[in-house]
Amino acid sequence: MPTIVFIHGLWLHSTSWAPWQEHFAQAGYPSIAPEWPGTPDTVAEARAHPDSIADHGIDDVTAHYIGIIENLDEAPILIGHSFGGMIAEKILGLGHAAAAIGIDAAQIKGVLPLPLSALHSTLPVFKNPANLHRAVSLTAEEFRYGFGNAISEAESHALWQQWAIPAPGKPLFEAAAANFSLHSPASVEVRNSERGPLLLIAGGKDHTVPEVITKATQKQYRHSPAVTDLIDFPDRGHSLTIDHGWREVADTGLAWLKDKGL
Repeated sequence: MPTIVFIHGLWLHSTSWAPWQEHFAQAGYPSIAPEWPGTPDTVAEARAHPDSIADHGIDDVTAHYIGIIENLDEAPILIGHSFGGMIAEKILGLGHAAAAIGIDAAQIKGVLPLPLSALHSTLPVFKNPANLHRAVSLTAEEFRYGFGNAISEAESHALWQQWAIPAPGKPLFEAAAANFSLHSPASVEVRNSERGPLLLIAGGKDHTVPEVITKATQKQYRHSPAVTDLIDFPDRGHSLTIDHGWREVADTGLAWLKDKGL
């Protein structure tokens, strides 16, 4: 079995993938869930040392994961959430992976829809231009809006306490400027016809990456004959990888991999 590389997004620690790793191991897949560059090994350490997390952009994170992948025996399968989904798309497009699953993947260059809920979710970063070079934490209320709006307030608060860490503001600033930049870090090789299959998963109630963004992302791949599938979970929000319904999303990914001979 190829190795699964789990890639987290902003505001979640890599250890939030632990249930997925156990679940995929039961299906026969070895896996790793590396941290973003500069992020400590535990949630507590990450909260205590936000400066180590700050100022890492999309290209930094992409290069970091490619370096890890190059030490594997074979091209892995990438599973990424939010900005981790974007990173997975970039690495797949560059030919370093056998396949990728992007769950509520962040907006890539060329995607034009920008719903108000997405702007509101990222306001904690954009309200201060200095956050470009800082790590920003979410309050429980901000996490509830951006991640936990489709679950109970009690569950959202518990997830925030368990997994939320500061996140670098730089990737959000880079993604926001993507369509005005010739060589944006948020660019993805969407025309690569030789890449492996890609599955995009959308949450219909996601405030941070609304499903209209995921559907617009799929359209960016229309000029490539490579497989680009989309599966929608109409009642799920941005917390779909960590909340009580994560197993349904994971099983959907496993079924898709089996269907693709992976």
